[in-house]
Amino acid sequence: MQSPGDSFLPEAPVTQMFFYGTLCHLDLLELVIGRSLMEGEVRSARLPGHAVYWAKDQIFPMIRKEEGGFAEGIVFNADEDALARLNFYEGGFNFDLELIVPEGETDPVEVYFAQPGTWDFGAPWSLEDFIRDHGTHNLRTAKSFMQLYGKVDRDEAMKRLPMLRSVAAKGWRVGESVANNKRAGMTTADVSLLDHKRAYDSFFAMDEITVTHKRFDGAMSGPINREVTVTVDAMLLLPYDPRRDRVLLVEQFRSGAFLRGDMNPWMLEPIAGRIDPGESAEEAAHREAMEETGLKLNELLPISRHYPSPGITCEFYHCFLGLCDLPDDIEGIGGLADENEDIRSQLFSFDELMDLLDSGEAQVGPLVVSALWLARHRDRLRAEYGN
Repeated sequence: MQSPGDSFLPEAPVTQMFFYGTLCHLDLLELVIGRSLMEGEVRSARLPGHAVYWAKDQIFPMIRKEEGGFAEGIVFNADEDALARLNFYEGGFNFDLELIVPEGETDPVEVYFAQPGTWDFGAPWSLEDFIRDHGTHNLRTAKSFMQLYGKVDRDEAMKRLPMLRSVAAKGWRVGESVANNKRAGMTTADVSLLDHKRAYDSFFAMDEITVTHKRFDGAMSGPINREVTVTVDAMLLLPYDPRRDRVLLVEQFRSGAFLRGDMNPWMLEPIAGRIDPGESAEEAAHREAMEETGLKLNELLPISRHYPSPGITCEFYHCFLGLCDLPDDIEGIGGLADENEDIRSQLFSFDELMDLLDSGEAQVGPLVVSALWLARHRDRLRAEYGN
């Protein structure tokens, strides 16, 4: 926010808007309108005969008419550019503007109301709870969303929102404490980011960065230009039945293998999927197991958490072994139709799994890693869980 000396003196017509929810988080409001707020540009207000509630199972609120209620919020004087940016941000959630007169005032203000039937009402809204539980993640998501303003229309931006939320959530998992004993001890403090821009933004994104970093000889490198694929963390799961000593693999078409010219672009893999916003890797494992194969897991054992190719992507893998029952009739066809998934599940004995490694038919890295981990721990797992 700008200094108190910078007061808001409108030179063009403004629209008075009343915010009752997430946009009362002023850091978010500044991000959405694309500039700092000035003194006098916002003021506290409330609407009589209204009340604010969380949208059920969402992280934003809705307002409704309610006798005896008061909706606390702020009034913001939006110029033409700010109004356009706000409508881009809010309109995609099926909110429309209505005129309401705040308590003690004579001039009406514009208020965002959810279109009837779009969302269900939940518990009473709390701005403090929103900022505490969702504020940081929501700012990350909103920043990426508003970078699309002026580049794509609102409908296209909304299609990308689930990925933007997932990418933003990834920030909560970065920086986990891991051993740094055998490396040279250099950290992000030894890297200077000179330039960062997004070159491509769709289901995945591509960022271009220019950095300098400390070299092993102690000197600083010259500017280095790199392109990095930006995507979300992923979960990978190898289901294993220690009593029957067999695993379940899935098979599906993979566009990367096809584009490379592989004559067999259907790959044998562990169960895999993106980790959704607010979801743990373990929760994703249980969800994907049910979605892809209808499989219920008894216990999850961590295998590895690693980067598949940190030179070109920030993607991060969370690999698990899923202890479960794998009867003969578990094989079949699964996947979500609305995600164009066509997934075939197939049982393999442990020896057949090892044969896949030896023959080279196991071509997907996480399958190789998981199979080798199982080979190392198989005797212990069968002794502990095989009865």
